[in-house]
Amino acid sequence: QVQLTESGGGLVQAGGSTRLSCAISGNFFSIGTGAWYRQAPGKQRELVANITSLGSANTQDSVNGRFTISRDNTKNTVYLQMTRLKPEDTAVYYCNVQIYNQRYERNSYWGQGTRVIVSS
Repeated sequence: QVQLTESGGGLVQAGGSTRLSCAISGNFFSIGTGAWYRQAPGKQRELVANITSLGSANTQDSVNGRFTISRDNTKNTVYLQMTRLKPEDTAVYYCNVQIYNQRYERNSYWGQGTRVIVSS
């Protein structure tokens, strides 16, 4: 069983910063690509950023230069550092990771979501 535990977020003023964490625990062989998605009210879930197991990262154009995705493989944790936040960044943020089991089969897991509200 694999569990993703998200933390961070909350209410932040526009222009402020916060960091989201996604800790992966359970029985698995390795962690592949990690990603953060977000879903704003009334909108579809969208990819914000992802990072491969070797640390190659990509961010969505709207957050490029403001958000940074990273990972600590020793702690099995994926982070999203969010800076210069804007009201339009308000959303529920979800962590997603690709997990390989001992048979090297890949499965996708989602966190429970953490809400970020940016006040103007």
